[in-house]
Amino acid sequence: MPQVKIIAKNFMDMVASLTARDLNKLYENPFICEAILRSLPPLAKKYVFQMLYVDGAIPAKTMEEWVLPDGFTKHKVAIDRLVQLRLFSEEKKKETTYRLNSTFQSNLQKHLINGGALPREPMPSGITARLPTLEDLEAYAIGQWECFLLQLISSAQVERPTNFSSSMMKVFQRGLLIQRDKEAPRLTESGFQFLLMDTNAQLWYIVREYISNSQERGINQADLISFLLELSFHVTGEAYNLNTLSEIQRSMIKDFADLGLVKLQQGRKESWFIPTKLATNLSMSLTDSSARKEGFVVVETNFRMYAYSTSKLHCEILRLFSKIEYQLPNLIVGAITKESLYNAFENGITAEQIISFLQQNAHPRVADRIPSVPENVCDQIRLWESDLNRVEMTPAHYYDEFPSRDVFEAACDYARDRSGLLWEDSKKMRLVVNAEIHMHMREFLRGQNK
Repeated sequence: MPQVKIIAKNFMDMVASLTARDLNKLYENPFICEAILRSLPPLAKKYVFQMLYVDGAIPAKTMEEWVLPDGFTKHKVAIDRLVQLRLFSEEKKKETTYRLNSTFQSNLQKHLINGGALPREPMPSGITARLPTLEDLEAYAIGQWECFLLQLISSAQVERPTNFSSSMMKVFQRGLLIQRDKEAPRLTESGFQFLLMDTNAQLWYIVREYISNSQERGINQADLISFLLELSFHVTGEAYNLNTLSEIQRSMIKDFADLGLVKLQQGRKESWFIPTKLATNLSMSLTDSSARKEGFVVVETNFRMYAYSTSKLHCEILRLFSKIEYQLPNLIVGAITKESLYNAFENGITAEQIISFLQQNAHPRVADRIPSVPENVCDQIRLWESDLNRVEMTPAHYYDEFPSRDVFEAACDYARDRSGLLWEDSKKMRLVVNAEIHMHMREFLRGQNK
């Protein structure tokens, strides 16, 4: 079965892909320096602080002495990350040394000593209308995100479409949907896997595509990343004046509202935006776990499944790997069957992704149980997947009609020495070799025939 994996890179992967010039431009902003620092692995943060007031370069061997022998792997990961983000410049002369980026160093020093002020402050409560509560804001963000995902995978089911242009939606759908001739678009293997990701991973995937396509819309990638990182330092639920934004940032904020990152509101004289949790968590690494979201799925030992949800999106996701039997206003009832799982496996979804989805979205009544999904259900899902993996396809070439037994045995030895012998029949002098060594085998046999 084909295995496809889409990678939802986090912000720091995108930052690392910028040019040195754009990175130095980012590091001129103290808040962005702090956001970068937050994203680093713990050991990398330690190295930044140790070198923050060191003007010269530090030998690599000296830094290796800062960690215990069993921590060398983490040390290498930390150094690689710092070099990728150009926080460390690597110099190789007589010995390898590392120096902290001077722009980043000076701005982080100022930020730690003096603090800093955001480009904009929250608006006074007397000017803004009644702001939504944090609960209402979170419900709005989830609703906007689910509406966007529904439009992404099935525009026919969307009640209120987003303001994204059709060309921009095609950019988001690239790799997730496929359309042949006059057929309706359908999900690819990557698309199925995308739907089973958690919200943060899905958001990073969409943001990555949005940033990658920004230059075609006349927006500099560094400016876009800078604005997104700035948003992460705003306060969730506070109102910020739209007049403090540049013209390009105003066009961006409308797109962010469609994704549920901010909520836009209009007063009598002023307009403002209110960041949601999706925005204020943007600078967090994907490996950092935020507060657990409330789940909605209960799976029983008899493979029955109950999802306490009113969301159309949840219903469509569950339909990917289960048989939906009926749907009530606030309850989806279904069953995990062999046929529904086989259909999921054929579409590129793995057993571990299904189990992980059920565990992450377990209803609060069962979430604290160990395990939250019955063991017999998890084991059976894995067993049904293994049924499809019993036969492994390997490109190969078949050889027969050897002129003599000596040539046949020599060919077998040649293939065996190169780990390319897949099967042999010594009685009828037949053999099968891996396709990778086919050309070498042909040359070998030509030499034997001379």
